[in-house]
Amino acid sequence: MRFLIFLLWLLHFLPLPVLGRIGNAIGWLMYYAIPKRRKIALINLRLCMPELSEAERVDIAKRHFMAYSRSILERSLIWWAPFERIHGLIEVVPAVPQAQMESGPTILFCPHFVCLDVGGVAARVMPLSTMYSPQKNKAFDDLLRYGRERYGPVRLFTRGDGIKPIIRALREGIPYYMLPDMDFGEKDAAFVPFFGIPAATLTAMGRLAGATGAKVIPLVATFLPNYKGYKVEFYPAWEDYPGDDIIAATRRMNAFIEDRVREHPAEYFWTHKRFKTRPPGEPSFYD
Repeated sequence: MRFLIFLLWLLHFLPLPVLGRIGNAIGWLMYYAIPKRRKIALINLRLCMPELSEAERVDIAKRHFMAYSRSILERSLIWWAPFERIHGLIEVVPAVPQAQMESGPTILFCPHFVCLDVGGVAARVMPLSTMYSPQKNKAFDDLLRYGRERYGPVRLFTRGDGIKPIIRALREGIPYYMLPDMDFGEKDAAFVPFFGIPAATLTAMGRLAGATGAKVIPLVATFLPNYKGYKVEFYPAWEDYPGDDIIAATRRMNAFIEDRVREHPAEYFWTHKRFKTRPPGEPSFYD
């Protein structure tokens, strides 16, 4: 693992167009070399985008593998490039809402697009908190923690910590960088449509906003064309959220993600089993 980390460190010296093209080439190979993940991506795309032809879905899947591979290699920039270089590659639209973030409890809602770590860099105008999954390999775990901490103070929580420390941080005025759009099972989740398919969806964002009075500010990080860097778009804070109906609030979250996925279909995490958990009596989509 340390040798792989060393190779990754070497990559951050490359110009972004060279690094990006290497990532695309590796991703193209990964599409063919990892049939299990290819199958998952294509199943997800068939479920979510039945209006497309199979050839169109295959094209999106291939481009997703390329984008995902790029994002892995280009994390070398986030972890080791000088701050001036990495910030120079990020275009923020319209601007980081720092005043809003400082005005009270704030949830920064970032869906699982491949450039999500870039969104975290753009948002680091003040201390943040976020969820963190400890890694079994210590060297890799140390690297991930370093990558999150090099841009300033950050509180890292694990799923085992529960919701109380997150609420405490929000009430202290520390924004919570939240990625709630994965299938973690039925616990603390509800079956809410995602592209029309019932999906086990965490209701935590609505519950956190309701418990703390936090505003929800969505952001989405994507690639700029022609290897120019990255675009991080901050959206207006949601009004009247979460309201009185947590299920409706969760559906609002999924609908927002659907709209962004349609804008950047190749950059969403299609290799995740988003529909793994099924309502009682429903068969698995992935068998």
